Amino acid sequence: MTQLQSQGLRLASDEGAPSRRGGAGPSDHKALTLDGRTLMVPVHTGSASASPFSLDRADAQGRATLRLRDIPVAQISLPRSPRFYRLQTLDGVPYSQIAQLHAQDVLATTVLQTCIRYGRRSTSCQFCSIGESLQNGRTINRKTPEQLGEVARAAVLLDGVKHMVMTTGTPNFTDRGAAILCESAIGVKRAVALPIQGQCEPPDDPVWFTRLKQAGIDSLGMHLEAVTPEVRARIMPGKASVSIEQYLQAFADAVAVFGRGQVSTYILAGLGDTPEAILRMSEQLIALGVYPFVVPFVPNGGTPLEHHPAPGSDFMRALLEPLGRMLMAGGLRSEEIKAGCGKCGACSSLSAYEQRAQQAPAVAA
Repeated sequence: MTQLQSQGLRLASDEGAPSRRGGAGPSDHKALTLDGRTLMVPVHTGSASASPFSLDRADAQGRATLRLRDIPVAQISLPRSPRFYRLQTLDGVPYSQIAQLHAQDVLATTVLQTCIRYGRRSTSCQFCSIGESLQNGRTINRKTPEQLGEVARAAVLLDGVKHMVMTTGTPNFTDRGAAILCESAIGVKRAVALPIQGQCEPPDDPVWFTRLKQAGIDSLGMHLEAVTPEVRARIMPGKASVSIEQYLQAFADAVAVFGRGQVSTYILAGLGDTPEAILRMSEQLIALGVYPFVVPFVPNGGTPLEHHPAPGSDFMRALLEPLGRMLMAGGLRSEEIKAGCGKCGACSSLSAYEQRAQQAPAVAA
């Protein structure tokens, strides 16, 4: 799993749930299920085009053979294209432009597709492609609460979606998207009882954490992406204006509202932080009750980092194996997160290392 996510996959055809280029979240990926675990695997990156992994054409049931240097190594299955993609709103907006299926049973949406930092490389995150799908007409800029509720209800009824991720571009330097997430969560919860993770930068006032919880957000993501000031200033110069110390205070404030394990942060491995630096930060986060969701960086086309190399599988193993043990020791488990990226786990093999650490004492005995 770790090797697949580092090196990517060559596809014979884009079958099953469609892969996606550009946009927020796991772009340039394909969902596949291996040994009962759904992974998002890069398929449109430079490393994927040279990957030793390839996939045969799937059969009628969505099953295909995974090959390593032409040697069959596993049987995988491809999640089917969701039924709710066939529908549209009364005013003609396709449901797929309002929310997307991620992995196998997660509904994901960017409620605001623009960001005050995007478009100016002096301030934007160098890995971000939030504007790509909007520019190419694959989404709409602002999803209304009513639209989100309508699509979420259809995704639950037609495709068995289990939880939802709401992220947003940063609209201002005050609430930083928390207000939009509140409106959006209320719209979904009016339509369907679906657990929701909201994702935004730390708001300027911790009262927003209570407002988010009251609006129906079940878990919260505030993403560091990089963990050292030097890498943050180079990779995301605008977002780095919110210091690591401010993030740590916001994490503590958010955990007081949402509880241990219900606040998480995305950390992109391979941007320049060493495994040691990521593990040191993860230790602080776990002590606070924050789940550090560490994923391999995947370069997206159309961004300044599109040719940046993805981290190797040895790098990721050296990081994820001790992190899995740290999570078990700290009592944080991905399966106990109510909603969101850490619960889904498809963009990283971290949960497999977490499970291995959980089983280790029984094996030793």
